[in-house]
Amino acid sequence: MSYFTFHFIFIFPPILLLLWLQQRPLAGVGGWRARFGIPLLSLVAFIYTTPWDNYLVWRKIWGYGSDRVVGTIGYVPVEEYLFFVLQCVLTGLWLYWLLKRAPESAQPASLKMSAPKGFRLLLTVLGIGISAAGFVMLRSPSTLYLGLVLAWAVPILTLQWAIGAGVLWKMRRIWFISTAVPTVYLWVADRLAIGNDIWHISETYTTGLQLFGLPIEEATFFLVTNLLITQGLILFLLLEIPHTVSHLVAEVGKTIGSSSIESRN
Repeated sequence: MSYFTFHFIFIFPPILLLLWLQQRPLAGVGGWRARFGIPLLSLVAFIYTTPWDNYLVWRKIWGYGSDRVVGTIGYVPVEEYLFFVLQCVLTGLWLYWLLKRAPESAQPASLKMSAPKGFRLLLTVLGIGISAAGFVMLRSPSTLYLGLVLAWAVPILTLQWAIGAGVLWKMRRIWFISTAVPTVYLWVADRLAIGNDIWHISETYTTGLQLFGLPIEEATFFLVTNLLITQGLILFLLLEIPHTVSHLVAEVGKTIGSSSIESRN
């Protein structure tokens, strides 16, 4: 099986199905945000992922059969560049389909930027900790791939959590389903691709841990990238930036004020 054949079997059919199922207004929101959300996110993903993935192939962390691809640009197969965009489209269309059927209103005005006390702080601290662990992992060959995944993706996830914790909490059911379903689907597709030797993962730069036969590094990659896609689109569609900025400033002000009072006492 070639890399393009992989796309035709596993990626194009669900995308075409989801395109056919889309209804107006897109994502239940409509407007320019819904029209341009997926294309803009795909462009950002392409730019951000290209140097990172080229480094992985150059470092021989993952590779591909020369007879399974049509060609390369830099170190990366053409089909891999295409996958950067196709994953955004696949996961984004799935999220749009869910949002259109959400029982709660998906309008930005209906989302009060509130979450359980400490939720934003918990996510932010968790993200900083995982990011730091990723950078530490870069020092060991056996954790290099996992470290590169975490150090590349989790700082962006942490920023999303810090800015949009209230929206993500309000949309938590869709947030979970929109991430979990494409992640599990791509785990299965990735496992089959590795089994068919379309691409391979270095044993030198991986931990050897597996999830249902899939290297834990690959499983983590699809989890964090789908989180980046779903969170990025949810926040792009629903986040009220002025309200969020003022909310963050108020939170910081309360924290500083509380610290000042405690120090005086």
